[in-house]
Amino acid sequence: MPSPMIYQDLTTAALLGHAAQYHSETEIVSVSTGGEKERSCWGEVASRAQRLASALASLGLPPGARCATLAWNNRRHLEIYFAVASGGWVTHTVNPRLSVDHLRYILNDAADEVLFFDQTFCRW
Repeated sequence: MPSPMIYQDLTTAALLGHAAQYHSETEIVSVSTGGEKERSCWGEVASRAQRLASALASLGLPPGARCATLAWNNRRHLEIYFAVASGGWVTHTVNPRLSVDHLRYILNDAADEVLFFDQTFCRW
């Protein structure tokens, strides 16, 4: 009797690889920080996530390193999520709706090694 066990890893990297291989042209629509609709596809998302994972690896991050994201729910945040998880690091999502005091405490306490943030959080 065949085993019902799955013989492949069910990791985030494997899920993204499957989406890129079998659904590379499937459209993804999100809204940018500026409010415009952004159209992409799984193949493009996977490619950008892989490039970001390579850039993070070049920083010499150890396995399990924490990478914080202070960002809105859009395509860029999705790519960061996949890149960090695919590289074996931990995504620490920080709620952008928290007060500055709460954000300061959370980010200092977590001691993340990398912080990704949306440009809307920059004060020029």
